[in-house]
Amino acid sequence: MMQFTAENLISALLEAAPRPTIQAPRDARGLYGLVDHHGDLRYIGLTKSTDQSFFKRIHHRHRTGSEGMSHYFSQMYNTGRMWRDRNDPVTKADGDLAKALRNDFIADHCRAVWLPLPETVDIAQLEAEVLSLAPEHAIAWNRRRMPTYDEPVDLVDATLRRLGWGAREIAAVDRQRLRFLAAMSPSVTGPTPKPMSNRQSPVPSFPKGSFRFFALDVETANNDRGSICQIGVACVRTDNSIETWVTYVDPEVDQWVFTPLHGISARTVQGAPTFADVLPTLRDALDGAIVYQHSGFDRSSIKASCGNNGLPIPQWDWRDSVHVARAAWPELNGNGGHGLASLKKHLGLTFEHHDAGEDARAAAEVVLRAQGIQPVCAQGPVQEARNPRTDNKNYDPIRIGEGNVIRVQELTGTPMSSSAARRSAVGYHIGTTAITQGNIDNNYLNLRPFIEKFPADAVGGSNRSAAAQREVTVDWGGKAVITTDIDGTKGIFRKRDWIREFFDLNGAKAGDMVMVEMIAPYSYCVRLQRRQP
Repeated sequence: MMQFTAENLISALLEAAPRPTIQAPRDARGLYGLVDHHGDLRYIGLTKSTDQSFFKRIHHRHRTGSEGMSHYFSQMYNTGRMWRDRNDPVTKADGDLAKALRNDFIADHCRAVWLPLPETVDIAQLEAEVLSLAPEHAIAWNRRRMPTYDEPVDLVDATLRRLGWGAREIAAVDRQRLRFLAAMSPSVTGPTPKPMSNRQSPVPSFPKGSFRFFALDVETANNDRGSICQIGVACVRTDNSIETWVTYVDPEVDQWVFTPLHGISARTVQGAPTFADVLPTLRDALDGAIVYQHSGFDRSSIKASCGNNGLPIPQWDWRDSVHVARAAWPELNGNGGHGLASLKKHLGLTFEHHDAGEDARAAAEVVLRAQGIQPVCAQGPVQEARNPRTDNKNYDPIRIGEGNVIRVQELTGTPMSSSAARRSAVGYHIGTTAITQGNIDNNYLNLRPFIEKFPADAVGGSNRSAAAQREVTVDWGGKAVITTDIDGTKGIFRKRDWIREFFDLNGAKAGDMVMVEMIAPYSYCVRLQRRQP
């Protein structure tokens, strides 16, 4: 029988299999967690009253409740075509359709976990103890510590296809998207940047040379995600040395809420460049490169700052080092989690948390460690605790359970293109399939040998009307990832247009092999492996 201790409960929540919100029990109470469209646990809560079941709290309140209140699914996905201003009577008709779309999106693509508890235990006290132990990523929504998501366009499109909405409804939610963008960017042109000639500090020079990838971190002045006051970029060279670039940024705000956290104040950034001054340097340096962030906050901050300044959003190849860490060190699930503070202790990293340069370097080190590579700091060697993954120079794969392998990238000593670097990302190997001439002629991959490794709710029937309730994303090395479900009858990805380009891009021939790897929940990449002569 499970002991109702905070340690046991947080482990159970982190390890529970996420399920659709509609399956939440109607006759039980206790602790629960909300899982986002990436498959990440983001909020932990409790049923507050005796008449409030899991179903009522999760499926009704959090999913269909009003945004701007304690209804976290509604708040976190009040974005893009799903956005509405509930206090604006002029846009009520369009807004109601946007909210209906949001409700269905959450039912389609988000999940929840729950732990029924007996009425004899103090649920509120247990919740407080669990929250004190929870890793940062698991409570990122609690108390609004994380900004609203960018619209997951492909997944929203999938929900719209399922709903079969007509032109009138589509036009309404498209209007809401435009209103959302206007609300997020009140000024079309943004404030006029202060002339650099009046500033004390120019933008620091960015490191030159060839780099494998970058990691970026920001600090903000207040809860406005566009109030960036410091940016740090860790630049990983082809020899795996790390050079860090850091600049303070003047967010030109009056409210400073997070100074006690990071130590940066209005006095600190006096004379520093504005974001509009800094962005051209970053855009030139990071264009076409892989850019890691440790969670989704940094990307959304860059986007918000661009909106505040009327600047186009850079199209960098963003990755999340939390997903990399989760795949590489599953033993941290329920045991500290995969936030930087936990990884610092587990991996013996040396850095000062809540400094943008230090946190960026830590994220880059996490990626390198996951690839079995010992990071080297450009200013000197990184101090490390003993770790079998890095101490053993002959170590090749990172094993996760029986027969499952994350491949270590082969280093060529030359810079990789963006698509090549993307295909080299750490992944959880789920299967390999041989390419036949029939595959090449008819644009498909045979997934039958390992189809059971895909999530059951992403495997559908033989035609589009029997499509699965959830889709997966596939990174194949092209300009954009593909969103599709799996045809369980034929054992193939249902969408196949991209496979022709994948074969052509790699010069695939009959006898070559394709490796399929999971890089995050419901997210996969495919790689070509040449037939040995």
